[in-house]
Amino acid sequence: MKRQTVRLNILKAMRKIFLIAGLLLLMPMHSAFAASLTLGSTGSAVVTLQTTLIAKGYLAAGKATGYFGPLTDAALKKFQCEAGVICSGSRAAGYGVYGPRTQAALAGAAWGSTGAPTAPTATRGLEFSGWLPYWSEASSTRDALLHIDQLTEINPFVYVVQTDGIVRDMAGIADEPWSSLIAAAKAKKVRVIPTIMWSDKEAMHRIISNQQTRIALVDEIVDLAEREGFDGVDIDFEGKRAEDKEYYNLFHQGLYQKMGKKWVMCTIESRTPISDLYYGTTVPEGAGQYANDFVAMNKYCDRIRFMTYDQQTADMKRGAEADAAGALYGPVADVVWVEKAIREAMKTIPASKIVMGVATYGYEWDVTAYSDGYTYDLLWSFGPNYAPPIAAQYAVTPSRQFSGEMGFSYSQNGGLAGAAALASATAQNTNHTFRYTAWQDAESIKQKVDLARTLGIKGVAAFRLDGGQAAGFWDVFK
Repeated sequence: MKRQTVRLNILKAMRKIFLIAGLLLLMPMHSAFAASLTLGSTGSAVVTLQTTLIAKGYLAAGKATGYFGPLTDAALKKFQCEAGVICSGSRAAGYGVYGPRTQAALAGAAWGSTGAPTAPTATRGLEFSGWLPYWSEASSTRDALLHIDQLTEINPFVYVVQTDGIVRDMAGIADEPWSSLIAAAKAKKVRVIPTIMWSDKEAMHRIISNQQTRIALVDEIVDLAEREGFDGVDIDFEGKRAEDKEYYNLFHQGLYQKMGKKWVMCTIESRTPISDLYYGTTVPEGAGQYANDFVAMNKYCDRIRFMTYDQQTADMKRGAEADAAGALYGPVADVVWVEKAIREAMKTIPASKIVMGVATYGYEWDVTAYSDGYTYDLLWSFGPNYAPPIAAQYAVTPSRQFSGEMGFSYSQNGGLAGAAALASATAQNTNHTFRYTAWQDAESIKQKVDLARTLGIKGVAAFRLDGGQAAGFWDVFK
């Protein structure tokens, strides 16, 4: 096409001739595409398609059978929807058909309005989503409803798996105020994907390791999504045993296959690089063994949402850097650590599937300054509205912390706090105890939204959206 443009610029008088030549040049381009494939197709071309879908995580390994059946159909439709080719409609419209547009997209190109493949867009808009906790349903639903136009997806945090493997609705999601929010979300084409939470390690092992109860749980979740008309489900199983990894792979595989065209989101813990996690210490036996298999999850999850918060002592190297700077360090989510965790995930999982979790709260610590540094005892988490009155009461000014968060230290008894306490402890070989408070303000959240854009990942998800976020949150979470 570049040669054609040059010739037209040089020989404008021969416009008609080269217009014909241009049309002829387009013919080989289109003929380079393979014949269209759809449900029921067979042969080596289907094997090639299936192999590509497997490599990109849309189809389970071992399914390159050469027969275009229901599994291949579901996998191709998921790809078409995620790639922006087509997300609904009939086969006549191309949904579920491996035609020229889908072939171009699967090969790494997007289909331009001219009908020819074009390079992918360099930057895409982020997806914005957030968890709405059932324990603050009034404020959560109100907050999401007020800002529904800024969200791609909402995640009602309302379902909990019980010890018997039965999923319990903790909020009455079919009732108000949830029903109005869900209706508004659907009207705005915002995905409604509730979270199914489980954190009972022993119950998870008992249910997931047994084929019968594992399949029953999968079927229950699929039935729930169908019955309530949800766009998909968000699986948040926390604290799993590493030795149960293969059982969880089977669970995710079965769920992904049975959910069909509905979304499967997977919310999991972040990983800190081992060398940073155990910086300056002996790496314990078993480090690096995880219940979450990133390779398998890439195949069986449409989005992988990382809980890049509740960092605390998860990055000993960064903690050592804070100590060297004489800085207090009790982070909810240091943006430097968040980048490490996301880059660790990107070694295995494509950026197009990764969602960064963003906290909207803070921590308060009891801190003791000794002659050789600080020790920390976590007291509680809190909403940002908790901190300013304390700062005013003790006449301290919050400032940007080493972690990038806002915070301050204070003494309840009028004693020393922060750097002054450390200097005194060092000089006099004594100790001082005080409080340290740090939280996610709008600027620290903006740092993470900007980081998500820089890394080119799919989106950001806030935990939590309950109306208690810092002032200015919605100005940056968009």
